[in-house]
Order: sequence, then C-alpha cells, then structure tokens
Amino acid sequence: MGHLLKTAFKSGKFRFGFITISCILLLVIFFPLFNHTDPLAMDGGMFEKPNIGEYLSGNKQASDQPAADSVMADDIMAQFGLSSVQKAASNKLYILGTDNFGRDTLVELVAGTRTSLLIGILAGTIATLIGLTVGLVAGYTGGLVDNILSTITNIFIVIPSFVILVLISVSVSSRNFVTTAFVIGITAWPWTARSVRAQTTSLRNRDHVNLSKLSGHSMPRIIVQDILPYVASYVMMAFILQCASGILTEASLSMLGLGPQNVASLGLMMNWASTFSALPVGAWWAFIPVIVMIALVTFSLNLMNSGLDQIFNPQIRS
Repeated sequence: MGHLLKTAFKSGKFRFGFITISCILLLVIFFPLFNHTDPLAMDGGMFEKPNIGEYLSGNKQASDQPAADSVMADDIMAQFGLSSVQKAASNKLYILGTDNFGRDTLVELVAGTRTSLLIGILAGTIATLIGLTVGLVAGYTGGLVDNILSTITNIFIVIPSFVILVLISVSVSSRNFVTTAFVIGITAWPWTARSVRAQTTSLRNRDHVNLSKLSGHSMPRIIVQDILPYVASYVMMAFILQCASGILTEASLSMLGLGPQNVASLGLMMNWASTFSALPVGAWWAFIPVIVMIALVTFSLNLMNSGLDQIFNPQIRS
C-alpha cells in the first residue's frame, strides 16, 4: 500500500485533489475545536445576511422597519404554519449569514460537510467491500458460483439503484447517518463487483496462481496473497469513486426528505433552502456555499481518481 501511494503522488491531478480534500478534512476536524456553537441552534433571525463587514466596523444597526426580503421571508414562514415574527437582527458575527431557521450557516456548513463525508466514506467502504468480495469469489471460482453471483449482480445493475434507495429509505422510520450510509452502500456495489470479477478471471490462470494451487494453498489465501495485490490499484480507485457517489446520493436523498434526520448534512441544507424558498428571498448564502462545497468535495475525489487512472492504466499512461 505504501508503494501504491508513493506511485499515486507522482500524478499532479492526484496531488491537487488530495490537497483539496485534505484541506476540507482539516476544516471539519479542527473548526469545531475553536467554535463550539451547536449547528442546529436557532440564535439569529431568518435569512440574516452575512455581516462580517458590519461586525468588524462596529456599525451594525438594527432597522425599525423590516426590509423587503424580511417581509417576504415572514410570508414564506407563515405559509408553513410557522411564526411570522421576524427576530431582531443580532449582534453576533455571521460570516455566511443564517438559514431559514436562524442557524449560523457557516457552522451548519462545516457540520453538514462532516456528516456528508462520513456518509460517503462509510457508504464507499461498504460498497467497495461487498463488490470486492463478490468479484473476487466469482472471478476465481467460476462455474456455478460465478453464474449465481453474476446473476445477482446483473439484477442489481438492471434495477435502478436510486429506486431501491428510495423504497428502502421510505420504509425506514428512523434514519441517522449510519443508516443512510448503509442503505447507500448495499445498493452501490454491483459495478465494482463486475469490474473486479473481470480482472480476477484474467488472473486466476496465471503461473503464480497455479503454483499456489499446486502448493495446496487455500482459496482465501490465494485470493488475498496472489490476486488481490494485482487489483489493489483498481480497488483504490473504486473506493474513491464510491465515496464521491455516496456523497452525491446522500444529497439527492436528502433533497427528497429521505436523508438522515436530526443532523445537519449538505443535502438537508439544500432541502431546507429549497423548501423555504431561499432563492426567491435572495438568500444566496443559504445554498451557494453548499453547492460549492459539494462541488469541491466531489471534484477533488474525481480528480484523485483521474490521477490514479493516469498512473495505473497502461492504455493512457504517458
């Protein structure tokens, strides 16, 4: 694995993507150590604008007359049966303003990024492990076992995974980020399994594998020691793609209201911004930073995968 990582860092794309995702990880790890605000605490008014300039200059003053966007925000809140009384603008620093519930958007964004990353990593791990196991066993054993596992894999590929995701999510009454990640993971493994099976099939008759068979080594040992190292680079790329796909899938589910509950996530922030009409109100800070964060995370992961492909794929290796 160390040699694999050393080889990967030879790619400029991989290095750039790795640095970007590392900066995001450092942000979500260390930001809560300096800011202890509850991301779900409703301390401010609805859709308060970013006030870093006013806060630093000390000239922030609350207006006696509500602004036009505040009136529109009150009307939107009333449509959902919520209190239409607009809170007075607070003197607290809101670098990215507040959302529809008066929560600090920056704190919520960091917490949502952490939740989405956890879901993506956990879902990617589950999907990669299932796909790797199925692909290795099917490709190495062949025969009836291969036919059965390949049939199951093809069934999952034919049926749209998002439909299965929605059906399972609807049937789960209480959803946390672990449940969401598990549901995403168990529906995202077929393509990994299919690719690993194809590579394993081409490796099972190699000389070193046949030598292990003649030596009486068990199937698990042959798969782990003689086949797995040859597909390790692809497994690494598949894991990165599965993580990126898990983050996007969580955002899609949460936009439909089927994501994790009672916790901030990037998808839920988009759902809240859409439900409470942040765009008509002009509260760009409620959804633009979320879109940028999703784009940064998925772009950096896909860039890492592209860099790995450039290094390990002999067809495009320069």
